[in-house]
Amino acid sequence: MNGIVLIIDDEKKICSLLSRIIELEGFKTLQANTGKEGINLLKNNDVSIVISDVKLPDVNGVALVKDIKLLKPYAEVINLTAYGTIADGVLAIKNGAFDYLVKGDDNEKIIPLLYRAMEKANLQQRIFELDKKVNSKHSFATIIGQSKALIEAVDLAKRVSKTDTTVLLLGETGTGKEVFAQSIHQESPRAAKPFIALNCSGFSPELLESELFGYKAGAFTGANKDKKGLLEEANGGTLFLDEIGEMNLDLQAKLLRVLENQSFIKVGDTLTQQVNVRVLAATNKDLKVEAAEGKFRSDLYYRLSVFTITLPPLRERKADIPALAAHYLSEFSIKINRPDLKMTDNILNAFQQYSWKGNIRELKNVIERLAILSDGAQLNNAALPPDFFEFTPQENKFNLNQIEKQHIQKVLIHTKGNKTETSRLLGIGLTTLYRKIEEYGIGEL
Repeated sequence: MNGIVLIIDDEKKICSLLSRIIELEGFKTLQANTGKEGINLLKNNDVSIVISDVKLPDVNGVALVKDIKLLKPYAEVINLTAYGTIADGVLAIKNGAFDYLVKGDDNEKIIPLLYRAMEKANLQQRIFELDKKVNSKHSFATIIGQSKALIEAVDLAKRVSKTDTTVLLLGETGTGKEVFAQSIHQESPRAAKPFIALNCSGFSPELLESELFGYKAGAFTGANKDKKGLLEEANGGTLFLDEIGEMNLDLQAKLLRVLENQSFIKVGDTLTQQVNVRVLAATNKDLKVEAAEGKFRSDLYYRLSVFTITLPPLRERKADIPALAAHYLSEFSIKINRPDLKMTDNILNAFQQYSWKGNIRELKNVIERLAILSDGAQLNNAALPPDFFEFTPQENKFNLNQIEKQHIQKVLIHTKGNKTETSRLLGIGLTTLYRKIEEYGIGEL
């Protein structure tokens, strides 16, 4: 059994007696004679159980339960009293106490009760720590980067997270729109409620409607029983609609109703249902242009774009690449049990020159590939995808030196860094190859 038992009683003899009995069972104990002293011990120790007298010199032990639970939500409290009343017992349980005992009855009951309370406290603590880990995974602190455009986007997201305002996240594929949506939810008053994500491009229009709104039994062939839609699943929380630009016009009209009055009708039903859902949406399309061309409802666009946040593509925040690369390398090193893996300057230099059409998602995938295929402790350029040097920035696509540099890099990768073979395949002298490698700053493979 983990944790410590804190005994709070103004009678020192009772404290000492209880402490001896409990320690004989293998538990560690702490003693306090006032509520204030008990709270101080609670703050500074890993306490799992509090056994508190009801009548303390500075506070009522029943009222103290609330303070204890606020400070240590997973701790369990047992109230002891010399003069038990039903009202006090009910209030103690209502405040969060595990149990309420009358002194004199506690000799036989306290130890079995203590074991049950400790079992619950240990479970509660594991859940509490798991929740903390999950919550921290989706907080704004996990968004990596210090570029101006990213900091501005994070600042906007933090400001709007405290409200119930609908947010439209704009950006290319792979820029982290769902990460932002999860962080907004996690920092909102709805954090304890569900976060439900739906990719609108992953379903046919009919299936998307069923997923979103649910359906009644008999609504269509195969609908054997009522099914909750994601709107109902997200009730009280947040619904994230990714790739909303792919939603058809008929379904857009139904979504508009949800945004305007928080009501919807299940497929095959006639009754209107109410929900309390915050909607976050994301797209890589220009919805204003789509609306002008009749491909997206203008009224829905203006309802969604009350608050827009544009996420910058990775090519516009290249200063963040080293930190992102280090983060993902650490993640994959743990996953494949190779903690010795290290990034090289040559790899980072190649990353800085690449245009990252797939943005952060592509960077993550490339690092995973390198982590798996690199034989030594250092990531190997030769393990880069074959087309890694084929995508060039727009401003350099007609630059002869840039094209020549990339061609040499590709051939070096093909020959695994063999300069003699590379010069033969290129049809140039070995001395010329070394000069060009130095001139273009091409690193060793």
